[in-house]
Amino acid sequence: MPAPRSASGSRAEDLFIELFSEAFGAEKAGYLYSQYHFYDIYQNSRYADFVLENNGRRIAIEIDDEGSHHKSLVASGKFYDDLLKQNSMIYMGWDVYRWAVRQMQLQPELVKDELRLFLGSRPRLREIEDYLPTQRGRALDGANLELKEHQREALDALEAMRSRGETIALLCHATGTGKTVTAVLDTKRLGGRTLFLAHTQELVEQAAETFRALWLEATVGRYLEAVKEPEAHVVCGSVQSVALHLDRFKDDEFDYLIIDEAHHAAADTYQKVLAFFKPAFTLGLTATPERNDDRSILDIFKNTAHRLDIQTAVELGELVPVRCIRIHTNIDLTKVRFNSVRYNIRDLETKIYVPERNRLIVDTWLQYAQGRRTVVFCASVWHADEIAKLFQEAGVPAAAVSGGMKHSERDEFQDKFVRRDILVLCACDLLNEGWDCPEIEVLFMARPTMSRVLYTQQLGRGMRLYEGKESLMVFDFVDNASQYNTPMSLHRLFKLRNYRAGELVLSPWDKRAAENALYDRREKPAALLDWPIDATDYELVDVFNWQEEAEGMISQMEFVRRVDVQAETIERYVREGKLVPDLAVPMSEHRVFKYFKEETLEKYAKTYGWTLIDDSNRKSLFLDMVRKMDMSYSYKPVLIKAVLRYADEKGRVKLSDIADYFRSYYEGRRAAGLTVEKANSIFAKGGYTNSEAQRNILANPFKRFEDMQMLRHTRTLGIVQVDEAVWKRLSKEEKAEIENICEEKLEVYYQRLEKPQK
Repeated sequence: MPAPRSASGSRAEDLFIELFSEAFGAEKAGYLYSQYHFYDIYQNSRYADFVLENNGRRIAIEIDDEGSHHKSLVASGKFYDDLLKQNSMIYMGWDVYRWAVRQMQLQPELVKDELRLFLGSRPRLREIEDYLPTQRGRALDGANLELKEHQREALDALEAMRSRGETIALLCHATGTGKTVTAVLDTKRLGGRTLFLAHTQELVEQAAETFRALWLEATVGRYLEAVKEPEAHVVCGSVQSVALHLDRFKDDEFDYLIIDEAHHAAADTYQKVLAFFKPAFTLGLTATPERNDDRSILDIFKNTAHRLDIQTAVELGELVPVRCIRIHTNIDLTKVRFNSVRYNIRDLETKIYVPERNRLIVDTWLQYAQGRRTVVFCASVWHADEIAKLFQEAGVPAAAVSGGMKHSERDEFQDKFVRRDILVLCACDLLNEGWDCPEIEVLFMARPTMSRVLYTQQLGRGMRLYEGKESLMVFDFVDNASQYNTPMSLHRLFKLRNYRAGELVLSPWDKRAAENALYDRREKPAALLDWPIDATDYELVDVFNWQEEAEGMISQMEFVRRVDVQAETIERYVREGKLVPDLAVPMSEHRVFKYFKEETLEKYAKTYGWTLIDDSNRKSLFLDMVRKMDMSYSYKPVLIKAVLRYADEKGRVKLSDIADYFRSYYEGRRAAGLTVEKANSIFAKGGYTNSEAQRNILANPFKRFEDMQMLRHTRTLGIVQVDEAVWKRLSKEEKAEIENICEEKLEVYYQRLEKPQK
């Protein structure tokens, strides 16, 4: 009997992932979080179809069927419930976008264009790290402590914290005791780029002077109001100015972040900045660590500024060590189709919902883990039910649990699990909602997934500390797959090529070194004496991961933006073998995503004489194009003048507005008795329609700017946009210069046109 559709995905969601990949690149789709859990304003459990983080903002994407938008087509209860869900997401500060399934099917180009409009043509996506453990904030109390003794002790304490892997601290020194000096000396000792934030101009200026006096080698810039000096090694800024211009920074741009007057950190502006930047170390400065509100400043810092990676959390003793046993199945996933983040649900169901694989899961538990409290992660509710039945038939107390259950029902099963009345919980979709059971001793990874985040979320569920819990044992069920659709596993996650049964995969380094020495002597560690494994078992693991390989590369889509040639030329050169990608990822028989290394791009640019373009020189190239504008017709400066007049703050203007400007410009010349254009121009002839004007604009003046990737036409939306890297960097003075250049070019053009031909 075929299994029903997986609860953890739908074909409509798969279609959205495909459109998202085509809009931004397959490697970017890994930042989409499917079925993301949250609580609405009444603390009801909810799931968003997709959530992602773009430029420091949380964005929810909902995929609806056609009737979901129309109150007359759905039950009033569901209609109002959907409104509550959406309003709750907006209340939490999320942006919310919705598309209908039918719209994605019939208007895919429109959906992709809207995505580019809403998220930007080059969105700055990053992982949502809610699943990671938080860093414990610590306060260094300097109240009782020339360089002064309390400052020396504070510097030593900060260094000791970093040596233990800690990434955040709060320095509590009384007013006037030199906490800013201490912070400057600490960041100078580390030497990395530093961002100092305060909430008043006076504090920013004082900090800048302190940095200049104590760190002579470093350039010190300010970032506030009209002064913007973001390229300096040390940037002292107002939190308000930086928060307003986060799109001008990279999240990893600074190694050290200092928050002055850190007791203000609960404010939304501070929260926005703290959530965006990802420095190696964050230091809060305060003389007043207590606040009158409900949030401890240490909680603010540890939950906002830093989340520990899994390895560091284990090193610091925040999570238990992890061991691994790999179980090979005879299931073949090589022909299972996949998009950039997950398997095709229909294909996967036909492969893993088979009795042999389910029986192997139960037999493995009976052989290795009898009596140990175990969670089996399953691919769907149906899958969890089937495996739970097999355990029960084998006499093992087991139950299936899922995110769709009532809290009371799940709590009852968990209580029985803690008491050992149930030994095996077969779970589906119990990941983001805070389901917590530190008593877990064993995890079975029975759900094949290509998602590093999903796998890590599952892993984290078993890593909570619990008295007497020496480690967590993880069973990876390893299905056969191709190089490009291999499921995630512990060894692939942490890039460990060598495998020994039961070995420590995550642990403090000294403990792991001691156990490795035992393995080298073919001896079992004491923790594994009652596990039926052979200490001589050994395997080499292929840890190739195409997403990680592509992470630092340039997609073919981005290649086009980086050189001054047309997309069609790049496509033809790839087809003819003149451009050979460093990585080609076959998503299906007819879809291959191609990636190039930076040095490969530079090599081909040199070979074919192309100009390399990036965000640092794109504006200067645009200005150069305008200054050197050659003209067969008057169209180019008229186009630029139209854009300058009508573009919004993001450089977007309606094509219809540009056409209206062309009409008013040329008809104005006609009415004034001036030469309009060359005789063969539609604007000279007159009697043209708006559609004809728009086609003329796109065919003539627009094309050259488009080829240079300076202007882009979103066809389905009728919008022309100046490249973001150009528009956001143009000053008022430069826009005025462009306006003047256009006027001069037009004046010279018409003088030439009106000059009698000899």
